[in-house]
Amino acid sequence: MAFLADANFLFGLLLKMAMTASIVVAASFIVERSGPFIGAMIASLPTAGGAAYIILAMEHPPEFIAASAVASMAANIVVSIFALAYAILAQRNNLAVSLGGALLVWFACAAATRLLVWTPLTACIATAITFTFTILASRRFRTEGTGQKIAATRREIAWRTLIVSVFVAGVTTLSHAIGSFASGLFAFFPIAMSSFFVILHTRLGGPAAASVAAHVQAPLIGLGLGLLSVHFLAETVGVWWSLLAGLLVCIAWNMLLWLLRNARRRAAAR
Repeated sequence: MAFLADANFLFGLLLKMAMTASIVVAASFIVERSGPFIGAMIASLPTAGGAAYIILAMEHPPEFIAASAVASMAANIVVSIFALAYAILAQRNNLAVSLGGALLVWFACAAATRLLVWTPLTACIATAITFTFTILASRRFRTEGTGQKIAATRREIAWRTLIVSVFVAGVTTLSHAIGSFASGLFAFFPIAMSSFFVILHTRLGGPAAASVAAHVQAPLIGLGLGLLSVHFLAETVGVWWSLLAGLLVCIAWNMLLWLLRNARRRAAAR
């Protein structure tokens, strides 16, 4: 049994590292070429969190997955506050201050979630209130592009992959020593997003990275809706179908945002 537990942990760790590194590196290139809006939609997808749920689905019954999805909705709310904090701090500060300060905000808000009783209803109410605030508060930091077209070298690709993989490994290992509730929150700890900000802040500067953090607020709503779908479907259609449905909800929400954005731009052009 101990061997199986170790094997599952190692598999989960490698899966998280591979999924998160691939998405973060790809999204950082997209931001450099297509702007923060598209990059934010990719960064909002459940990379490390999705990998964590794959491992949970192998080890726990549907009831556990359904309950975990509600806790992850709470974690998603905390991520939106984290992104807003980073967007504010990155305007005038270096990477250490900006990301360090935003992570302190994340830990403080994550601790505060233990003061509430989380149900699908309270999670939806908290999501509506928090995201209304974060979307409006981050509006002034949203820009349309980085203004740079950069060709990355193989060395830079390797560096990006390495920094993301090391970060994921550290956070994942830590989460196994801090208890079940905290581990549930850490399933959606902003590993990919933090790694993303490290890359963009050092490469393009604080304001450009902050623009991605500001743009990510609306796509994160789709992640919350996807988690809500997992909660309601896990016990009725099965865990794996519910996870697929949750991912499709995230993608559909992002596509809707993209279509609405293009419609507004066409209307403005007229």
